[in-house]
Formats: sequence, structure tokens, C-alpha cells
Amino acid sequence: MRFYAERPVRFLLQLSADVLVIAWVVLCVNIAIAAHELIQRLQVAARTLSGAGDSIRTVFDDASRTAGQVPFVGEALAGALGAGTGAGTSLADAGRQQAEVINTVAVASAVGIVAVAALPIVVVWLVVRVRYARAARSAVRVRTVDSDLLALRAMTHLPVRRLLTVSPDPAAAWRRDDRDVVHRLAALELRGLGLRAPRTPPD
Repeated sequence: MRFYAERPVRFLLQLSADVLVIAWVVLCVNIAIAAHELIQRLQVAARTLSGAGDSIRTVFDDASRTAGQVPFVGEALAGALGAGTGAGTSLADAGRQQAEVINTVAVASAVGIVAVAALPIVVVWLVVRVRYARAARSAVRVRTVDSDLLALRAMTHLPVRRLLTVSPDPAAAWRRDDRDVVHRLAALELRGLGLRAPRTPPD
């Protein structure tokens, strides 16, 4: 496929568009990474909460075991301190769950930024570039062997005002096989694609 035009102006426009799209994608990815890192910082509080819960659970668990060895009232004391162990476990679990939620939100935010800001631009850009590449490839293949096909293509999709610059009645000229008009229409189609017309048009 031919992805770039032969004429300098069209080539520079295509190259500039490609560079802008790539720069935009890089910018979106960097913003997504920054957003991900910023949200991930919120996990510090969640980890602190989880660590505090683990510490509380350990302290009450140790105290419960120690209290259980006290004669007569040990079992009652151990049961009372067991509530503190449960509270520590609840705090630790809450901290871990919060950290997981924050991580999920961070990843979803990064993916969302790229999907919303970059993906549509890339899709449109790819469609335009592939469409041009196919049209240019076809035009290059026939420009030295068949002016009629390029002339017909010019008449089917170019604005009428541009066609009238070639002939007052380009369709009639094409039907009667006016080679000069046909070649000029073919050259007009090639110029619209940023391609050069052959120096010696085909018969």
C-alpha cells in the first residue's frame, strides 16, 4: 500500500497528521499513567488501616491467650479480649478491601482515559489512512495504463466546479473519448490524491 502522497504539500500534511496523532496518544497514555499513580496513592491510608487492624488483632490475641492462663477468671477475660481480636480483624479486612477498590478504580480510570480520549482519534485516523492507501495504490497501478478509469473516478466524486476547469462538459468529452480531456481528468484525480500524473499519458 502507498501511505503517503508524492506531492510535497499533501505528503507534509499527512506526515503532520501522523505526528499529531502519535503525540496525542502519547499524551493520553501519560495522563492515564499519572491518574493511575495519583489514585494509587490513596492506598496508603487503606494500608495503614489494614496494618493497624493487624496490630490490634495481634495485641488482643496475645492478651487473650495470656488472660486465659489466669486462674478462675481466665476464661472470662479471654472471652472479653476476644472481642478486641475480632475488631482488629474487621479493621484489617476493611483496609484490604478499600485498597482493592482503590486499585480497581485506578486501573479503570487509566483505561477509561485512553479509551475515551485516544481510541476514537486512532480509529478515525486509521480509517482515513487505510482508505487513502487503498485509493492511492489503485491509482498508481492504473495511471500508466488506463486514463479512462481515473477520469471516470474523477467525475464520480470530485466537485463539479473542479471538473468544469477541465472542460465545459467533461461527461460528454469522456463519452466521445476526447483524449485530452480524459487525460486532464485523470491528472485531476491523481492530483487530488497527491500523486503525480505520468509524463506520457497512456493511450
